[in-house]
Amino acid sequence: MTHDHPAALEGLKVLDASTLFAGPLAATLLGDHGADVIKIEHPRGDPARTHGAQKDGVGLWWKMLARNKRAITLVLSTPRGRELFLDLAADADVVIENFRPGTLERWGLGWEELSARNPRLVLARVTGFGQTGPYSSRPGFGTLAEAMSGFAAMTGDPDGPPTLPPFGLADGVAALTTAFGIMTALRARETTGRGQVLDTAIIEPLLHLLGPGLIAYDQLGILQPRTGNRSTNNAPRNTYQCADGQWVAVSTSAHSIAERVMRLVGAPELIDEPWFASGASRAEHVEELDAAVGSWIAARDRDEVVEAFEKAEAAVAPIYTAADVLADPHFNALGSIVTIDDDELGRVRFQNTPFRLSETPGSVRTTGPKLGAHTAEVLGALGVDAGELEQLRAQGVL
Repeated sequence: MTHDHPAALEGLKVLDASTLFAGPLAATLLGDHGADVIKIEHPRGDPARTHGAQKDGVGLWWKMLARNKRAITLVLSTPRGRELFLDLAADADVVIENFRPGTLERWGLGWEELSARNPRLVLARVTGFGQTGPYSSRPGFGTLAEAMSGFAAMTGDPDGPPTLPPFGLADGVAALTTAFGIMTALRARETTGRGQVLDTAIIEPLLHLLGPGLIAYDQLGILQPRTGNRSTNNAPRNTYQCADGQWVAVSTSAHSIAERVMRLVGAPELIDEPWFASGASRAEHVEELDAAVGSWIAARDRDEVVEAFEKAEAAVAPIYTAADVLADPHFNALGSIVTIDDDELGRVRFQNTPFRLSETPGSVRTTGPKLGAHTAEVLGALGVDAGELEQLRAQGVL
């Protein structure tokens, strides 16, 4: 399918002065849909460049995280760096930053200075604990948000410790929230004619995903326990190992699905039990249900299990690794994986844009660039010539 329309966010200029994950990923989402994202790094580079696996000294996470961005180096704390940043912000739509509260102000780049130069600017501030409150000055990372939001307390086995995710969950959720907040502020600008400050505390977005835990405690004094892969709301719901050593996940959130699963695994008599009528009461009999489902699955290879569940219109999914995702025909049919050429690594594959628009779809056009790859191009548009670039590099501004 061809699309004649410009990208949805084409013409939007974004300065990404944030580091690591939540802020940069929010900028990535905007860049996927056509925004001109200028990634501003200290000359030593964003720490994300060296996080995770590397190939020939090239960070692989960076290639995905910094896609569709132009990269420049600039030290904002220097007088000339400050001037250049203000010049860049003068016609920008969005600035994304994640310095500790007060840092931009100390450099003379706070909201007062930025909005004076550009009243239509949206300043997105992404920090661990927000711009105000008793913890605002603390260093904040996603791990701390996963702990303080309540996520870790309810994750893990009943007799095990609180469990943290092995990836940047809180950062990812905060990035999606920040991108939505930016678009909300830009929409408001159409009415007011003015930009505004967006304050994202990484501890908050994940809190919203945890469901009714707060109101349940507020009203009933109930704290959600750790239940491993099981649920207090329905059963059977678990991961089960197949005869070939592979694993599948089963969900029975709908009552009709629970009935189909029990008929499939040869335990239809359980459907007639009074306690089978609701998810919560089924969860109270999880051992009996898991025994029936688990023993049936354990006697069969994964492909046979998935095929039988699909035929019975019951809900099952194989538990995938990255290798499985890349090979899966459905992910490929959706276009969930993009293949793109990189000037350092050759052909690379990673996640495509996370949703599809019928008229103005996003796209991955470039991978994460080398450090400072576009400094001359971006600053040249401000009138900085080759001679000054050389001088600024010698002075440690670039």
